[in-house]
Formats: sequence, structure tokens, C-alpha cells
Amino acid sequence: MDGREEQIAREAEALWREVFGEPPAVQADGATLLDIIMRSTEPKSYERLNRPYLRDAGLVFPKRAETRL
Repeated sequence: MDGREEQIAREAEALWREVFGEPPAVQADGATLLDIIMRSTEPKSYERLNRPYLRDAGLVFPKRAETRL
């Protein structure tokens, strides 16, 4: 394993311990561990624009470009 793959494996193992509260249950490379983690956890809701510190006046959306024919 090269340095990059070793780093991914270490970080995947750390994420596993954080998510499941125990060491990885399988011996696998980092990519496989990440795949197992992602498949076995439920997505959490995330509403980026619904935060108390954001005000309507602070949100700026891009203006729609007018097309001329």
C-alpha cells in the first residue's frame, strides 16, 4: 500500500470508530470500509438555508440572465 492508500485506510478506520463506537468489524482497505459505512448509515436531513444566523436579507441569489433574440 502506498502512502495515500494508508492514509485513506487510517481515516476510514477512524470514521468507523466514530460512527459505530467500535473498531472495524472487518479487515478491509479504506475504500471498502468507506463503502460499508456509507451503505449502513441513514442520511441526515440538512437544510442549509434554514439556520438561525442567516437572515433573508443576507441571502443573495443570482439574477436570471435575459436572453435577447
